[in-house]
Amino acid sequence: MIRSTDWPRWLLGLSWLFLLLALPGTGWAEDAAVPETDRAAIRAVIQRQLDAFRRDDAPAAFALASPAIQERFHDPATFLAMVRESYQAVYRPRHVTFLEAVVSGEQVLQKVLVIGPDGDQVLAVYPMAHMPDGSWTTDGCLLVQLPSKPA
Repeated sequence: MIRSTDWPRWLLGLSWLFLLLALPGTGWAEDAAVPETDRAAIRAVIQRQLDAFRRDDAPAAFALASPAIQERFHDPATFLAMVRESYQAVYRPRHVTFLEAVVSGEQVLQKVLVIGPDGDQVLAVYPMAHMPDGSWTTDGCLLVQLPSKPA
């Protein structure tokens, strides 16, 4: 998982450009629609992982991560500790709204608007991994801080 706050400012600007270009109708993301059954399965996986984070259920959250993420973090406790420390918005969200899923190359990206525990809005972009058995797993999460709403 990569946090936008870990990036140099110029790279953060590029991440915004990437996200804007990846929006449907901009010509960069493919027009290939993600089938409804896959969209539902992807949303369910992310929601189950968020629910596992809320319960501090490291094994359940880790089981929903891709093999590449599991290999990187080695065990459920290490994975949950990383999320707890670096991804507060998805670790303890106040509110979650699923947005569109887009196809970029061969990758499906699920966009999720999250209100974090501090009340800040964050766009969470989940690259998804499609497993050989047809299931989906999360393959990371990019958090992009959104501008605050005017008071």
